[in-house]
Amino acid sequence: QVQLVESGGGLVQAGGSLRLSCVASGRAFSSVAMGWFRQAPGKEREFVAAITWSSGNTYYTDSVRGRFTISKDNAKNTVYLQMNSLKPEDSAVYYCAARRFWRASWIRWDTYDYWGQGTQVTVSS
Repeated sequence: QVQLVESGGGLVQAGGSLRLSCVASGRAFSSVAMGWFRQAPGKEREFVAAITWSSGNTYYTDSVRGRFTISKDNAKNTVYLQMNSLKPEDSAVYYCAARRFWRASWIRWDTYDYWGQGTQVTVSS
C-alpha cells in the first residue's frame, strides 16, 4: 500500500557529490516527516537527516551538517538528499523513511513507520 523508492546511489571519489531521491507512493501515502538513514557494514543504522512536510524544518546529524542538504517537493511526494564533500566514512546503504506521527526523537530508526529498499553509496579514497 505504501512504497518508498530511493535512487541516485553509486560510486564516487572522496570529495565528490551525489544526489539521492526518495519517491513516496500515491495518494494513500500519509506522513508528517521524512528521514534519511544509513547503515554501513558491521555498523548500526544511523540517522542522517529529516524534514517535515508542512514547514520544511530540517534536522541533521553532526557528522553531515554543512555537507548534506535535505529538501522536498510536496507536489511530487519526493525528498532529496544532496551529498557534497563526500568522505569514505559516508559509504553505506542509504534508506529513506517516513514517519506518520510527531515524535520527540528524530534519530531513533524504530520511530519511523515506512522504509524504502535502500540505495548503495560508495565513496572511494
